[in-house]
Amino acid sequence: MGKRRKLQENDWLYNLLNKYVSFTLKRSYRCVKYVGIERIPKDCAVILAPNHTGTLMDALVILAMNSDPKVFIARADIFRNPKLAKLFRFLKMMPIMRMRDGIEEVKKNNKTIEIAADVLKDKVPLCIFPEGTHQAKYSMLPLSKGIFRIALQAKELLGDTPLYIVPMGIRYGNFYRFRSSVRVQAGNPINVGEFIEKNSEKTPQEQINLMKKLLEERMKETILYIPNDDEYKAKNEICAAVSKLQLKEHERDITEPLVAVNREAAKRIETLKEEKPEVAGRLLTLGKEAERMRRLNHISLRSIAKWPSATGVIFRLLLLLATLPYTLAAMLLTLPITATGAILTKKFKDRAFHNSVRFVLQLVLWPLLLIIYAVILFANMPLMWAVCMLLLIMPAPAVAQDTFRAMRMTVSDLRLLCNRSLMAKYDKIRELFFK
Repeated sequence: MGKRRKLQENDWLYNLLNKYVSFTLKRSYRCVKYVGIERIPKDCAVILAPNHTGTLMDALVILAMNSDPKVFIARADIFRNPKLAKLFRFLKMMPIMRMRDGIEEVKKNNKTIEIAADVLKDKVPLCIFPEGTHQAKYSMLPLSKGIFRIALQAKELLGDTPLYIVPMGIRYGNFYRFRSSVRVQAGNPINVGEFIEKNSEKTPQEQINLMKKLLEERMKETILYIPNDDEYKAKNEICAAVSKLQLKEHERDITEPLVAVNREAAKRIETLKEEKPEVAGRLLTLGKEAERMRRLNHISLRSIAKWPSATGVIFRLLLLLATLPYTLAAMLLTLPITATGAILTKKFKDRAFHNSVRFVLQLVLWPLLLIIYAVILFANMPLMWAVCMLLLIMPAPAVAQDTFRAMRMTVSDLRLLCNRSLMAKYDKIRELFFK
């Protein structure tokens, strides 16, 4: 029997699949942006620590960050099926036990840590989601201690090889809509060796607690962080309501102004709570009322952030009408994917899984449909006509999804423009926020 291949070893089939998955992923979003990845240390051991909001999609956007191989650590329960466990190993994933799995199971993590150290020794990035589970919010769950135990024990096994934990922030334009946008930001790395040396007089548990606090702070800097409390929805509503006016106040040369103003708004709300609690109370009450009214009227939060004009809505309607023949054809050609997705997503109560289901369907079904359409075209048309038609068909999934989005946004904008009482509510929010 031959020696078992290391998890991190190069594999031509995996590399080929990786390229296809990354290619498809970047076409599953209108915009994919990576910020600050030059901060990720080179030629050393690196643990990537992203926030977790989008189930499978989180891992895929990290994977697509560059062509470098990466190994992922995932919760152990998904490895229980032997066939799936074999598939996950092929996908360079390994299990980690959690306290909820039982003490005896947690003891098995020693083997995981040994493999992790071996991965890091080969200078292959190891990705761990320190929150342990996902949450579709612009916030964060408490960090679990697993990543820090792995880091401290791996550092002992690595010897002189430098080890860094790199905080990563993943931010989706919409958690539940396909063909939204995604932004990934790398934060300031934590040098584990230097951290241990600086805190050498402390116990391992104290070191873990300090490192946990430091990583949490640096992860918050990479995302739009809104505290996950009873006022979360109201705060998120306020951030969207004031963003357009905030943008007008910023200089044009500011890098990523929308990201900057969202963070500024979230921080200002927290400041108001401390310095002017009465004003903050009225503002949050308005935010809660506006959020409730908006949802009852089926209006998108994006409409609030963009604050539409009648001219803009009319222009979008005309554009939809002008492109209708092509977009209608695109919707019909991708109907098998759309219909299957609609059926399968109903089986998931947690909507955060829906985009993962849609992505996998597009990954698998669209190439098969293209082959069928190509056979039909080349069998019934001259060569050049068939080639041209096939080229027009290829972007159909993106065209169909963008058309659905434009239609949804047009309806949402019209509902907002016709709802004077709700518009007045947002005007009060802006007036109070900027007072």
